Amino acid sequence: MSTTPENFETVSHENRSFEPPEVFAAQALIGSKAAYRELYERSIAEPEAFWAEAAQDLHWFKRWDSVLDASEAPFYKWFDGAQTNISYNCLDRHLDNGRGDRIALYWEGEPGDQRRLTFRELHAEVCRFANVLKKMGVGKGDRVAVYLPMIPELAISVLACARIGAVHSVIFGGFSADSIRDRVLDSETRMVITADGGYRRGKILELKKIVDEGVANCDCVQDVLVIKRGGHHAIDCEMVAGRDSWYADVVSGVDADCPAEPMEAEDLLFLLYTSGTTGKPKGIMHTTAGYQVFTYLTSKYVFDLKPDDIYWCTADVGWITGHSYIVYGILQNGVTQVMYEGAPDFPNQGRFWEIIERYKVTTFYTAPTAIRAFMKWGDNWLAQKDLSSLRLLGTVGEPINPEAWMWYHEKVGSERCPIVDTWWQTETGGHMLTPMPGAIATKPGCATVPFFGIEPDILTDEGESVEAGILAIKKPWPGMLRGIYGDPQRFKDTYWCKWGGQYYFPGDGARRDEDGYYWILGRVDDVVNVSGHRIGTAELESVFVEHKDVAESAVIGIPHEIKGQGLIAFVTVIDGRAHDDHLRKELVSMIDKSIGKFARPERIVFSHDLPKTRSGKIMRRLLRDIAEGRELGNTTTLADPGVVENLQVQFGI
Repeated sequence: MSTTPENFETVSHENRSFEPPEVFAAQALIGSKAAYRELYERSIAEPEAFWAEAAQDLHWFKRWDSVLDASEAPFYKWFDGAQTNISYNCLDRHLDNGRGDRIALYWEGEPGDQRRLTFRELHAEVCRFANVLKKMGVGKGDRVAVYLPMIPELAISVLACARIGAVHSVIFGGFSADSIRDRVLDSETRMVITADGGYRRGKILELKKIVDEGVANCDCVQDVLVIKRGGHHAIDCEMVAGRDSWYADVVSGVDADCPAEPMEAEDLLFLLYTSGTTGKPKGIMHTTAGYQVFTYLTSKYVFDLKPDDIYWCTADVGWITGHSYIVYGILQNGVTQVMYEGAPDFPNQGRFWEIIERYKVTTFYTAPTAIRAFMKWGDNWLAQKDLSSLRLLGTVGEPINPEAWMWYHEKVGSERCPIVDTWWQTETGGHMLTPMPGAIATKPGCATVPFFGIEPDILTDEGESVEAGILAIKKPWPGMLRGIYGDPQRFKDTYWCKWGGQYYFPGDGARRDEDGYYWILGRVDDVVNVSGHRIGTAELESVFVEHKDVAESAVIGIPHEIKGQGLIAFVTVIDGRAHDDHLRKELVSMIDKSIGKFARPERIVFSHDLPKTRSGKIMRRLLRDIAEGRELGNTTTLADPGVVENLQVQFGI
């Protein structure tokens, strides 16, 4: 598709601006715009010196030979020649520094059960888990899939894999059996770690059953390790002899000490699958040293972390936010955090505010989808709780609309908490555009300025710098992805396909305002963002056309009050076949099974055809115009105007 500036919907110009509160700025790690500017300019002019200095805070078994090796770009290498271990930097380093008795994790389950772990206790749990993995034959380089609810063992298992050099691939607990199968087969997973179940809105999710279905006929899976989550509730769980083991049985008598494996800088740390514009999810590869340094430094500065902070990110570890800003970045900084298993509205819509009050949370990092839900539920839930412990708010997953930003600022932050609106991706590993909370004035809905070492630009297809167009990243950075698992050509074609392969192409449109601030305008490809979950429309469309009665489909994203984007599916049915509520239910059920319930369309629209160019390309732009009730754009290439007219009637236009 053409991605020239005129194809971008520019956000309404936002003139409100909020300086960092004086009290906050006075105590901030970066307390003025001048301080930010000085560090930023150094990070761009002398990137290798800058990142080497940042890395000094962490533990290295062996120092690097070079900070950046660009000789095989875009396959960049960071801290080449070094040996380190990110699990060691998350845990052992704090024990060595005398901080072992500090609380690392407060955990709360949806039913109300609670646990707390110090860094010393977490270290022991991780070591035991690591020794269990080794006992079961898992070694360096083996792929381990993790399909767990938000329980401490999710973080523990990830850290245990990193400790011994196994490659973890966390699969979000809302994904279906088919999604598990795709990821397990693509990565040639040796072991799956799961639980008998988990809790969501008072219901039990039978995770082990989903795994059993997902790994059926997956010959690469040798072991399934099962954690007992059920508690007082008996969760029916069939165990396959010779393959399945209860963690509680295997861990009995296992040593609580496991030395961390020295890892080469570019050793694979984890795979995380993300949707794209083709049907097959991409196995994003993140390696050890660069990701370690980047998540450490972004966490430290963006969240202005202090030793006595109580940090809470509401994401799931199944997504990159949970990897970078629950497990790795926060633990490397030695900060106490909260982890919650369940839904924000169970048993009532004040659950999140109760948690903030109970643990005296100082830093709260959540998604615009959640913020819009809070708004809808009303201010009364806030008024009943003491949120005075909060000093910093953050938002992640998608651009936040100014109305939600203002509500967050006024009602949750009481106009005294800076908001860090962070733009980044699974592929970037960490924050790319974000304000420094003690230094940068914020604007509602704006990602503001680049993080250190990040040099963005806005370009046309031809590479001309413009004020509104395609976002481009001009310099490599330590947290960047190293490839797509098993498909180096797809890596180059997807992310280095424009501008002669010189710049990273994130796939987002952006504009730059008069203050040099960056505003994210949405995707330039066919990836939608539903409640912070990026889904390739091709992935959804391929599910629909599997139905015997469906000839063709097109899926678009539309603005949604709660989710940010909702989905509308346009479906053509084979001539003579019925298109009624029964078919709608069948199609929804297929989405549930193939992807997950979070990907359900808001509406399925049946049509005898889809709007196409004369060359046969579906005009998704027109579908968006119709669905959102806008005046149609250019229709000169439309093959059959009657198709559009029929759809307009269905939408009451």
